[in-house]
Amino acid sequence: MELNRRSLLAAIGAGAAAAALGGCGTGTSTADSADGPAEGEITLLTPIYEGADGKSLLEKEILGGFRKKHPKVKVNVDYTTYAQLNEKITTGLAGGLLPDVLMMGVGWIPPFAAKKAIAELPEKLASAHDYEQRVLEPSRYDGRLYALPVVLDTRIVVYRKDHFAEAGIKKTPANWAELRAVSRQLTRDGHLGFDPFSIDLRQCWETFLFANGGRLFSADGKKVLFNNARGVEALQFFKDLIKDGSSDYAKKTDLGAPSNIQTGKASMMMSTSALWNQLKDTNPELIEGDKVGAFILANRKPAMLQGGTLVSQSASSKHPAAARALVEHLATPESILGAAEQRGSVPGLKDLNDTSYVKENKFVDLSLQSMGDACSEGGTAAWMEIREKIKPTLEPAIVGGQSAKDAIAELGRLAEAAIGRM
Repeated sequence: MELNRRSLLAAIGAGAAAAALGGCGTGTSTADSADGPAEGEITLLTPIYEGADGKSLLEKEILGGFRKKHPKVKVNVDYTTYAQLNEKITTGLAGGLLPDVLMMGVGWIPPFAAKKAIAELPEKLASAHDYEQRVLEPSRYDGRLYALPVVLDTRIVVYRKDHFAEAGIKKTPANWAELRAVSRQLTRDGHLGFDPFSIDLRQCWETFLFANGGRLFSADGKKVLFNNARGVEALQFFKDLIKDGSSDYAKKTDLGAPSNIQTGKASMMMSTSALWNQLKDTNPELIEGDKVGAFILANRKPAMLQGGTLVSQSASSKHPAAARALVEHLATPESILGAAEQRGSVPGLKDLNDTSYVKENKFVDLSLQSMGDACSEGGTAAWMEIREKIKPTLEPAIVGGQSAKDAIAELGRLAEAAIGRM
């Protein structure tokens, strides 16, 4: 039988969660210390479930189902954004007031596990559902499980099929040489052939680095690996596109504005699966007319950046059994499918591959078919410091006269210094 959001969410019921904060403590929690009854008042810190629809999904449907299973647990929700999340966690950690359950990004687990802010989870949870193995990798630190995946946010290339057809282009680019040539061919009268910059510059450069066969760090997270020819070539490619006139950093899509693909101002752009939801809402004619497609960036290898949101348990919760129960609940197929559909994200469970949501969202479907090419950012305990320095360090090479080689070298020095302080 097909698994879909309506049937799943109907099964977990309805309810509501309180909106006040509470439930933080100074105890300790490990993989074996969350036994006993799930009860008490706990707090969930989350950067997703945005807007009124997201809040309703979380509080009425997802947490409603949780309260039916665990009536002695009261969940208070602290909503934030990814722009404020790191500061909020760091402030809570310094003050000994971390929320009991924390949702955070891919790459964030090693830094906070190294600081003993989050608790190790039992390994059995990694096989509780049929997770894509690539999805579980960012949930680990030093070989141990500290989080469970909720939703993925992949980075892919979206393109206008109608623009390709008008230009007589028969296939999508298979490498950077073809991508640059096609970008030039599609550029005309202020119309961009390729817009790589409408996603975060950090994630954009990382995607190109991975597609060029590069890596960010060594497996143990102690050595910088991006400060070589692979990293320089990835940044130089952006400069070459701008020199050709087929890309323009100043013409990237503003946050919340219609994308350059939607408006037809670009023929290709780096994007996420969430763009499909935007197209359905504002430009359904592009979907109905089969005018948009997507492909995985490739050069020396195909690479799809895998970001997303993970859920973890605070190591200082006064109610570890209740916190553990909520972590598990937020990572069930029911909860994951609801969150993915609301955000236009990728569910990282094979159990959900045949749902109508996945099949209807072609960008999600492509992402799931391409999990073998997925690469995650992070990989070092110093990541939270390093990640904030990538954009301001690389941007001068794109908007100014700094060379790609010098920018990558400077970023490498900053990263090495950050790792050295760990």
